Amino acid sequence: MLHLDTGNTAFMILCSSLVMLMTPGLAFFYGGLVGRKNVLAIMIQSFVSMGWTTVIWWMCGFSLCFSGDLKSGTDFGGIIGNFHWAFLRGITLSTPSPNDTIPMIVFCAYQMMFAIITPALITGAFTNRVAFKAYMLFLTAWLLFVYFPFVHMIWGGGLLSTWGVKDFAGGIVVHNIAGMAALASVLYVGKRRVVDEGPHSIPLVALGTGLLWFGWYGFNAGSEFRVDSVTAVAFLNTDVAASFAAIAWLMMDWLMNRKPRFLGLLTGAVAGLATITPAAGYVAPSTACLIGIASGPVCYWAVELKNRLKWDDALDVWGVHGVGGYLGIFMLGIFASTAWNPSASGGVDGLLRGGTYFFFMQWGAATLASVWAFLFSFGMLVLIERITPVKVSELTEEVGLDQGIHGEQAYAVGV
Repeated sequence: MLHLDTGNTAFMILCSSLVMLMTPGLAFFYGGLVGRKNVLAIMIQSFVSMGWTTVIWWMCGFSLCFSGDLKSGTDFGGIIGNFHWAFLRGITLSTPSPNDTIPMIVFCAYQMMFAIITPALITGAFTNRVAFKAYMLFLTAWLLFVYFPFVHMIWGGGLLSTWGVKDFAGGIVVHNIAGMAALASVLYVGKRRVVDEGPHSIPLVALGTGLLWFGWYGFNAGSEFRVDSVTAVAFLNTDVAASFAAIAWLMMDWLMNRKPRFLGLLTGAVAGLATITPAAGYVAPSTACLIGIASGPVCYWAVELKNRLKWDDALDVWGVHGVGGYLGIFMLGIFASTAWNPSASGGVDGLLRGGTYFFFMQWGAATLASVWAFLFSFGMLVLIERITPVKVSELTEEVGLDQGIHGEQAYAVGV
């Protein structure tokens, strides 16, 4: 039964709007990092997710994520939900959500914004070389076979949730699986024939980072689904971790390259945001400082490892999101504390407070998610190749995907 709380409902509508803003922010972030000939191609991959993912979410995505559960035997083996709410059938103004103080329609809208941005994160890995038709097929299949199952398994009453796995706002569900899918796509598609000389517009990257950071407050604080003390600590932890990670990355960059680079600061902030996401509502602000300090150098060295192995992850999606999400889940397993999220509210104690079982469940879930996302993503690309070429032609890559695929250009000639 719905016990409508107008304050909680208004807050969640605001948070939904903030998370929606993150996808245009991601488009600007990625758009600034690529060369001038591929700005629109990378940006449309984010914006098209806003449209197409919404269509899939309405048709079956929300239902596959949140209808049925393992305990009642009404889902498919605890892996994926059923079609009870397909086309949002049966959901009315009075249908309660898992938090019975907000309507299900608000819960649906909020979770839809997560579904929109998650596959868009992957696009930074294979920028400048994947055909748009292939991307649309990949976007569809990846939502159905990777994203929706993990949402259900962790947030929808599925298998991992019954094991006690916690993921406050998407360390596994968003960042880790997107990062591992990015790595799979890089290894399948191969290297760019024409490599960008560097970011064409760091100011665009800064704009995108600002929008992402701003929207991330809705991403993390909103995942409490009500306004209470945990909401406040999740909000604070988000900013603290991002700030410490930004400075840690900046210091690493300064030490290694002898220059304090703005791009390093921006990338570090995003790494900190990704890493704190699963733990934001379960740990103390002092722990958020540690998570930020750890995520800066760990993600920095993951990117360096990628470079040494010559993986052409163009915009460091694996190093920032894949590794950051995994690290966040791992550190949650160590530092979770019921002093900051009581067990009555769903909190749990980590390894340092006697939660040995919880620690190993977190580690195991993150490892399972990494393997699943990598294998399914690689397999999807193999199958898509049989339908349509995944990689663009050499001529298209030389001309640039903006002109070669979309027939547009970001900047007027001579400007």
